Amino acid sequence: MTSRERAGPVVWCGIIAVTCLLLILLEHMLWLAIPFIFGTVLYYILLAPMQRLIRAGVGQDLAALTVGGGFVAAISLVLVLVFSYVAVPEESWQALLGHYLEGGVTFVRNTMQLLEQKFPVLEQMKLTRVVNRRFKSFTDNFAQQHLAGLLVAIAGWLPSLLLAPFLTFFFLRDGASFKRFLARAVPNAFFEKTLFLLHEVDQTARRYFQGLIKLTVIDTIMLALGLWLIGVSSPLALALISAILAWVPFVGSVVGCILVVVVAATDAPSNPVIGYGAIGVFVAVRLLDDFIFMPLTLGRSLQIHPLMTVLMIFVGGSLAGVAGLMLVLPILGVVMVVGETLGCLVTNARLRARHRNAMALRVRQASVGLAK
Repeated sequence: MTSRERAGPVVWCGIIAVTCLLLILLEHMLWLAIPFIFGTVLYYILLAPMQRLIRAGVGQDLAALTVGGGFVAAISLVLVLVFSYVAVPEESWQALLGHYLEGGVTFVRNTMQLLEQKFPVLEQMKLTRVVNRRFKSFTDNFAQQHLAGLLVAIAGWLPSLLLAPFLTFFFLRDGASFKRFLARAVPNAFFEKTLFLLHEVDQTARRYFQGLIKLTVIDTIMLALGLWLIGVSSPLALALISAILAWVPFVGSVVGCILVVVVAATDAPSNPVIGYGAIGVFVAVRLLDDFIFMPLTLGRSLQIHPLMTVLMIFVGGSLAGVAGLMLVLPILGVVMVVGETLGCLVTNARLRARHRNAMALRVRQASVGLAK
């Protein structure tokens, strides 16, 4: 069997309902969903090198331990090098953050004044004065009200995030055993379809996450190159952070663009052209992303209609917030594969007849030799 059958409207209603239910559960189990996401991404990154070791004759456990240990060692080395070469700021981190916030506020203020000069109606509305008052209130209270809460939230999430490498290791070591465990519980009449189901679920998740990693690398390179050309500091770090934030549809791209513009405006407060250039670079990369890079990487990996994709993104955001925006497409892709395959199993009269015949044969075999 090389391709799965398409489902009808009844099956698709079930697929959408199950996806919404999983999103609601996700909102209440976010502490487990986040490390599960990172663990799954790491699993599909490390799966290929582990399979090469297994084909070379290394055992499953040793291959998983070697690949996982090598990845942890590589990340530790990168962090050591980064902290060794990054200069310690002369001012405190709180003052540094305030400096960047002030740079962003100055950029917005200059932009508002420019708009008032071009459009007198905005000057009559006193747009600059209102924006200045709002930003001043936000920046004055940021350190006391927002920064402390953000640091506490990050500290509270750290124990949960530490689950990600452990989940990755057990995915690598026991993933094949878990699939065999599920297959053994399936009646023989549905065995071939079930194997196809497991294969399709794995391939759907693999295509999505591997495509997401490729898209992140391409976005990082293109955005870093553009920021470097216009003279923004730390272009590679900014590009990587923005590319990762783009995993969250809509919201992540907006946050990444704001981050890039704030840094650009702070680097050159007297030259707003740098800030506008950063916006142009970000928009250009996003357009390339939507029309060229995404079709080449994610493309048709999930095989979902674009209209359904857009609608489910809004549904995911309304049901589970930012996590729903990020996870609704892979969840929908997996549920779609499971739902379509189960729909074929339920509606296939021959498979159901084979199952009834197998059950009747077992009853007759078990009754041989028994007294009547």
